[in-house]
Amino acid sequence: MTSAGPVTPVPDRLGRRGPADLVLTGGPVHTVDPARSRATAVAVHAGRITAVGHDEVHALIGPDTEVVDLAGRLLLPGFQDAHVHPQGAGLELGLCHLADTVDPAEYLRRIRAYAVDHPDAEWVTGGGWSLEAFPGGAPTAAALDAVVPDRPVFLPNRDHHGAWVNTRALERAGIDARTPDPADGRIERDADGNPTGMLREGAVHLVGRLVPSPTPEEQLTALLRAQAVLHSHGVTAWQDAIVGAYANKPDPAPSYRAARERGLLTARVVGALWWDRERGAEQIPELVARREELGAGRFRAGAVKIMQDGLAENHTAAMLDPYLSGCGCASGTSGISFVEPGELRKYVTELDALGFQVHFHALGDRAVREALDAVEAARDANGHHDTRHHLAHLQVVHPDDVRRFRHLGATANLQMLWAAHEPQMDELTLPFLGPERGARQYPFGDLLRAGATLAAGSDWPVSSPDPLQAIHVAVNRRAPDAPRDTPAFLPGQLLDLGAALAAHTAGSAYVNGLDALTGSIAVGKAADLVVLDRDPFQGPPEEIAATRALETFVDGQRVFAAPDA
Repeated sequence: MTSAGPVTPVPDRLGRRGPADLVLTGGPVHTVDPARSRATAVAVHAGRITAVGHDEVHALIGPDTEVVDLAGRLLLPGFQDAHVHPQGAGLELGLCHLADTVDPAEYLRRIRAYAVDHPDAEWVTGGGWSLEAFPGGAPTAAALDAVVPDRPVFLPNRDHHGAWVNTRALERAGIDARTPDPADGRIERDADGNPTGMLREGAVHLVGRLVPSPTPEEQLTALLRAQAVLHSHGVTAWQDAIVGAYANKPDPAPSYRAARERGLLTARVVGALWWDRERGAEQIPELVARREELGAGRFRAGAVKIMQDGLAENHTAAMLDPYLSGCGCASGTSGISFVEPGELRKYVTELDALGFQVHFHALGDRAVREALDAVEAARDANGHHDTRHHLAHLQVVHPDDVRRFRHLGATANLQMLWAAHEPQMDELTLPFLGPERGARQYPFGDLLRAGATLAAGSDWPVSSPDPLQAIHVAVNRRAPDAPRDTPAFLPGQLLDLGAALAAHTAGSAYVNGLDALTGSIAVGKAADLVVLDRDPFQGPPEEIAATRALETFVDGQRVFAAPDA
């Protein structure tokens, strides 16, 4: 960074006279603005972009202007995450963290070490382990008992649709062979009906409700820890996919309020208020009140999150046809629709009329259809409101429903990192979907070609918060760490780099209702920016994942700088 000497002030493109506060120059600028897709210099004054161009922008450099030499590195609009759980991720980082390995022996080593290092902890908690690490995605209480026999252990897996517990935890909850499965979940059992230590979906709450909640200050610390991680990956705004108490995780709303009031919230955040699936329309007035109560500053709560189904790996994702059994025959289950489809249509119609965006968890093809049917019912009843409903996950989409996204104005919210061959896909999913349905997974290319608006989210802590890892998979349909000879996963569904970047910037800004202010680099927009360490357009697509963020700005203020920036 350098300062330049005085120049004669000239008007910027907003008509202001005087030097800029910040000029970034000397490298490619990918604007995500179709009117001017590439530039080499950007000027910022009072948090807004005042000029985008080339050498002529240098006339706005004054004696107090901070000049960032891009040195050939790429400048982008700040990334936006359209589906993330920051406070939960931050809490996990401070507990027994299991998310960066798939080795069962390493899990047990870390769990034992955490218990030894925290002798006064009433419970051993944390999580982030992977289903693929265990046969059938089902670890056992016996394994936990061997390392922590004296205290209850409660460890959600990385997707937070299941939990691994020990015998002490099962005893605390009174779970035994006589305990029935909840309507929205399952207790894994041995041949005699005894619980084995794995709880799925709604059964997680049977133990999780007993785990002590973190203090408000611990929750705030977790949120700020997560904010720092997201900024380090170039993320400047996000949609928190669950604002409310869910799955034994505390409501993050008080933490957002505290961060805002203390001047610590540096990101722009949309909160998706949690829809309690055990209740009905009587909760809608409460959601309206929460929207008014929570919205201020950089946080607003204009969305409602409805989880319509579960996961394919544990056969709770709602499918149009039954899952296959181990022999390749039709099984007796086709997943769970958490909200009855007729009621879902009524709820979404009322929420749409009240101006709420609905953020659906829809993973199986039946859940996708049910969510689209609900959006269609709202459009038929209310006309087209600018509510920007979106469907997240979209693992299996029936071909008949692909074109409905554009027709209904429903955005496809993609978790791009999941669209690759890896053990959870190859061992726990594909054999139970079958070849025809397996070929309909993560149809990013079909959705784009059909005219759907694409947004992108990480679902962190389920998967990495780094947008560049996800973009790598979208372009290559291979995991970042996959050997070069790994086959691409359904390569007809890949995206080009420009489309993948647009989903993580302009597309997510659209979903977040921030597109007038952010999502592209254009005069008048907020200076929410990220500097990468290279220009991935100039390198081979197989190396996209090696790219990292060097500097992140919100409103022209630096919120992250790598040591070597």
